[in-house]
Amino acid sequence: MTDSSETIVALATAPGVGAIAVIRLSGPDALKIANRVFKGKDLELMPTHTIHFGTVRDGETILDEVLASLFIAPHSYTKEHVVELSTHGSPYIVEQIIHLLIRNGARAARPGEFTLRAFLNGGLDLSQAEAVADLISSDSRASHQVAMQQMRGRFSSQLQELRTQLIHFASLIELELDFSEEDVEFANRDALNSLIVRITTVLAELIHSFELGNVIKQGINTVIAGRPNAGKSTLLNTLLNEDRAIISEIAGTTRDTIEEVLNINGVNFRLIDTAGIREATDTIEAIGVEKTMQKISQTSVLIYLFDVLGLSASEIMEDVTRLYRPGIPFIAVANKIDLSVNNRFREIKLPADVKVIAVSAREKQHTDELKQLLYDAVTEGKLNTGQTMVTNIRHVEALRRAHHSLQSVSAGLHHPVTSDFLAMDIRQALYYLGEITGQVTTDDLLENIFSKFCIGK
Repeated sequence: MTDSSETIVALATAPGVGAIAVIRLSGPDALKIANRVFKGKDLELMPTHTIHFGTVRDGETILDEVLASLFIAPHSYTKEHVVELSTHGSPYIVEQIIHLLIRNGARAARPGEFTLRAFLNGGLDLSQAEAVADLISSDSRASHQVAMQQMRGRFSSQLQELRTQLIHFASLIELELDFSEEDVEFANRDALNSLIVRITTVLAELIHSFELGNVIKQGINTVIAGRPNAGKSTLLNTLLNEDRAIISEIAGTTRDTIEEVLNINGVNFRLIDTAGIREATDTIEAIGVEKTMQKISQTSVLIYLFDVLGLSASEIMEDVTRLYRPGIPFIAVANKIDLSVNNRFREIKLPADVKVIAVSAREKQHTDELKQLLYDAVTEGKLNTGQTMVTNIRHVEALRRAHHSLQSVSAGLHHPVTSDFLAMDIRQALYYLGEITGQVTTDDLLENIFSKFCIGK
């Protein structure tokens, strides 16, 4: 845990050579320590949210010309005094200035310690603090959008509203325990039941949102599978608009999986080109086919590509039966339509949730429609609804436990139990909801969360 009496320092920008670097100080002595090495204006006399030009000196030696940005407590990210020194982006200069600040009373910050202080000082709740890390690592419009929504407190405020309503009833039931001998009820059971139904519905929606939220955060594994020479590598190259995979008329060219990221409407799809599915002719190809089946078992979306010229309807159905998994979006793609007018794929009786599209990977026909089909298969229109989305495994596990506790409350209302049992289950639900926002924490939990942050954040 952090010691709030200490002033911490770290590089706040990415390490390496750059135009500028920002060194951040936070703590009770941030202004005083910065003032000892900064030559320009007296920083301790300057107002908050001002920037001052000067030099950083080690004795008489000028280390750099800098800009000192001041954020006076509580008007800062950490709610403490913060000074940020913008220097030239030389790793040598940065190292010299940080060592100078440490010699003058600062301590090197640990990973995530600035954000930990923001949480401990009430600037962020725990779910917002975790969203900061998600925002930093976001690599698509969708993951950025979800992280920004959580960092701005939408998820937290929704949970807090539910928790406040539960606390009201919990206090009434706790009051009943004080009058247990008089057999009185302060909490209206019908109103409590209505509340439990409403909250469990909201929690169920949040839990369900994790299916989409997690793949948006991590990227969506999308396997392209099919028989040799179906055109899988050509399709990969066409979707990426670059020659990423080797294309050949020789069957079995792709021996190992090839993975690349395709961004569709702000969502990252991790396209995985695989070895053709068939009886392998040698050991290396056999390993490739085995890897293909392994990737298929782990995929979030499956594109089954088949050659409309080369396969019969029964062979296509054989492949679909082998590859199809209920609940996993499955897109059957008929390739090489530029070479054939064969419409047999339209007559195949596929499972109702299998999407079918005809394309020419080589001639780039209907590949834009395929991209849209991929996007729709995953998002189902949920990204533009403003729905709160859960992306953190810790959060969804706490939501599941809270949901289970509230189901116990509901069972206790329908098959009446004493107030102490109701109170116990409500307290459990409140505890799990509080774990998400940080109203309930342990040192081990905080250490586990913030140790994953970068130093300087």
